[in-house]
Amino acid sequence: MYRGKSILELRELLDSGEVTVEELFSDANTMAHSFQDEYNSFVTIIDKLKYKERDSKLCGIPYALKDNFSTSGILTTASSNILKDYVPVYDATVYKKLKNAGAVLVGKTVLDELAMGGTGTTGHTGVVKNPWDKTRMIGGSSAGSAAAVALGIVPFSIGSDTGDSVRKPAAYGGLVGFKPTYGRISRYGLFAFASSLDHVALFSRSVRDAAIVTDVLKGYDPHDMTSLRDDGICLEDSLDRDMTGRKLFYIKEICGKDQYKDSDDSELKETIDEFHKMIDKIRETGIVVEEVSMDKKLLEAIYPTYMCISCAEATSNNSNLTGIQFGPRGVGESVEEIMFDARTKGFSELIKRRFVLGSYILQKENQEKLFLNAGRVRRMIVDKMTEFFKEYDGMIAPCSGGPAPKFEATSEKLSDRYLILENHLAIGNFGGFPSITIPYGFVSDLPVGLNITGRVKEDDIVLGLASKVEEVTGLKDIYSKVGD
Repeated sequence: MYRGKSILELRELLDSGEVTVEELFSDANTMAHSFQDEYNSFVTIIDKLKYKERDSKLCGIPYALKDNFSTSGILTTASSNILKDYVPVYDATVYKKLKNAGAVLVGKTVLDELAMGGTGTTGHTGVVKNPWDKTRMIGGSSAGSAAAVALGIVPFSIGSDTGDSVRKPAAYGGLVGFKPTYGRISRYGLFAFASSLDHVALFSRSVRDAAIVTDVLKGYDPHDMTSLRDDGICLEDSLDRDMTGRKLFYIKEICGKDQYKDSDDSELKETIDEFHKMIDKIRETGIVVEEVSMDKKLLEAIYPTYMCISCAEATSNNSNLTGIQFGPRGVGESVEEIMFDARTKGFSELIKRRFVLGSYILQKENQEKLFLNAGRVRRMIVDKMTEFFKEYDGMIAPCSGGPAPKFEATSEKLSDRYLILENHLAIGNFGGFPSITIPYGFVSDLPVGLNITGRVKEDDIVLGLASKVEEVTGLKDIYSKVGD
């Protein structure tokens, strides 16, 4: 009955008395259960309404939360067998703020195990399917959070983004995916993957809804030393600013008009063509869009740099998952044997490979060549972006080389598409830049998204630019009408 409505639409219905919080929750709960077997969005579906009446736009609004945020008394698995029975005793700051705003939790969502992966296929409860086409991925790691919004079950959901884990699934699901500046939202209670790259992020169906949620979540947290003090800017109000004269750039080596002209991939060509058509429309609004060039060697280094840093930090951050402090107790005659057994049984092959790689990178004899050099390359990439940002307000680019890939699809990681175009969103994590994905069209009848990344702490400008582009696309509040 209320499926697919935005936060503001639901707010109006609640305020007018046309619907009650109980009816909204019941509707979302029913949809969550009815779609679960088919799409596998949730690890845990909440069946009992709990909320506090508050003077907030989010009061009574249903939402979903990625299952790597600590929720006191509610199962929190990070979609890993080693945490399949873990129930925290404290709340993540994000969850606490949403509760205090009166938002209503509908369920905890499936992710790629421990948030490591981009396919939505490695969670311990199974594969998450794309509501637009069940033969295709929704992407990851925030797969269930994306699917829950794409299905219209909830108007917004919370995820985490370490390389593109919200923004890429948003593109595949026809959603808005917003990653604010690093530290804008507290990470306290978020299970750490790679601490220097991890961001709390969110899905919605419009830029305005994304701003509303971020306004509630942002602010300093004494439990997170990396969190930023609130600058007092109302992000929702900033959407109404005039963007005329603002300047965007795109990098020729990522998405230049002729960059993939010799490719035999029809979806890739159509995606790039549609992107440049959209750029022409954006220019008509008074926003300047120009092409720049960047050293291709730096762009080719994004993926290996991300893997080196993220695997190393993940190995360190997850060293407590031993089967002693957390997880089912392993079998063995010694502590080492118990840990070995617990981790062998508790982790998927993908996670084991990442931990082996991270351990190798962190070995004393390899740190200089691998880990520290990756940090230096990261700095070079961020410095180049900062140089661009002296002249431009943001970077614009397609989020990927096409719509959501099929589950059986294979990729050539050494091609420009898979090495550069599919991985450039990690730049936003390298520099902690605010970054947003919005849908801009359809390829093969499936949504594709573009991304705008801006200067640190200028979340308001990034959202303002995205709002103007959203007007141009006319694709606000779309969702998969599965089952209608």
